[in-house]
Amino acid sequence: MGLFHVHQPTVPIRLRPVLQPATEVEMTTTAVRMPRTVPNRDEDVMGLTFEIAPRRGGTPPSDKDACRVGAVRRIAAARLRYCGLEAMTDHVALIISELLTNALLHSGTKEISLTIAVRDGFLRIAVRDGMAGCADHGEVDEGAESGRGLALVDALVKESGGAWGTGDAGAVTWCRLTVPAKERV
Repeated sequence: MGLFHVHQPTVPIRLRPVLQPATEVEMTTTAVRMPRTVPNRDEDVMGLTFEIAPRRGGTPPSDKDACRVGAVRRIAAARLRYCGLEAMTDHVALIISELLTNALLHSGTKEISLTIAVRDGFLRIAVRDGMAGCADHGEVDEGAESGRGLALVDALVKESGGAWGTGDAGAVTWCRLTVPAKERV
């Protein structure tokens, strides 16, 4: 299997890894974009699964795995634009980055999946790491360099009139954002 497995039968998305010297990996994406005259609102925007290297003893993720978060964020932004949801791109990209990073850093899994769909006026985002446990944002020391991701997700979701939480015993972290009225058909 390649670096990513993309579940999107209607729009071809090709991922091409560009290897740099040593162990650095840079991901580039090529997406075919065909503008829609009337976007279809209740639809699957994208589904994507990728494997990550197992981590032991609190070691940081590999550079290759860390780079995948940015690649997935760019793919999701392209899919949102394609689906006529460009106004939501910035918030969704940030939420996806935070949820994927949380799964990468805290789950201990070997595979992460992301699904994005529009249903009943809401954009639904789900990140599955397959590992039980509850994602929760707590208090963070003022000088801490990390630990604010879920608080940021919470703020963005509340701003859009949505909700977020976990499911499947914590194996899935999801959020639901209200699609702006101007984006609905």
